[in-house]
Amino acid sequence: MAMPPVRDEPGPPPQPPLALADLRREIDRIDETMHRLLMERGAIIATLIQVKKSDETGSAFRPGREADMMRRLAARHGGLLPLDTAEGIWRVIIGTFTYVQKAYSVHADISGGDAPMRDSARFHFGFTVPYLTHDSAAEVIAAVAASAGDLGMFRADQGAQAGAWWTALVEPAAPKIIARLPFIERPGHPAGTPVYVVAKPLAEAAARERVLISVALERWHAGVPASLAGLGAAIISSAAAENGLSLLVEGPGDLAAARLLSALSAVGTSVVGASEVGSHAERFTFAV
Repeated sequence: MAMPPVRDEPGPPPQPPLALADLRREIDRIDETMHRLLMERGAIIATLIQVKKSDETGSAFRPGREADMMRRLAARHGGLLPLDTAEGIWRVIIGTFTYVQKAYSVHADISGGDAPMRDSARFHFGFTVPYLTHDSAAEVIAAVAASAGDLGMFRADQGAQAGAWWTALVEPAAPKIIARLPFIERPGHPAGTPVYVVAKPLAEAAARERVLISVALERWHAGVPASLAGLGAAIISSAAAENGLSLLVEGPGDLAAARLLSALSAVGTSVVGASEVGSHAERFTFAV
């Protein structure tokens, strides 16, 4: 027996497009929700301030946590909103809430120009944090050392004219490099100038995926680069010092200064000393 023809069941009627007024109401709802969540975040920060010791010294900046937050933001981001905007919004939120936890200023070396440093400071720390300018990395380090909990920033590539600025970070109580910005590197970044951030020594908040070590040599030795490469390290900068040559070396987070000194001595290098001068998160490059 022939089967009757199968008839397509009618689907649900098409939904009428949302009216412009409905879309605007939805945008207003989202804006209000975001604002209320920011106020809720502020209430949590207020509680956090009470929980922390009132006499706590140093910076409230948490570079390890912030680097991780920025990586997660970049990984989940999508849609119409540019990543530059999303990152900028989050940096202002984080920088401002850090400031209300513990007031601080940002000291910047503008010897290479004010505009890129100001852009970097405002992008990463917001517009509430005071921005103070200096004429060298050495002046920035001195200002941070004299402060209660300020941050300093200067170009990662200082050039030969800056000398061995990192030797001012050697003493245990001296400021240390705690971050390399931007956290998310990519072509066309609105604040893409690579900078180091220095602060008084941090404890649990420090990011230690990469370490920076100051090395003092009596003289250059041809075996230095290969010895460093064997440790996964490399020379970032070098400059003449009072009694020889000073190197700034970057290596993996588990590289101790004593191990570096031993490796250099083993190839016949006349090493005067080696001291850790800071650390930062692994560089994170985002392909746009």
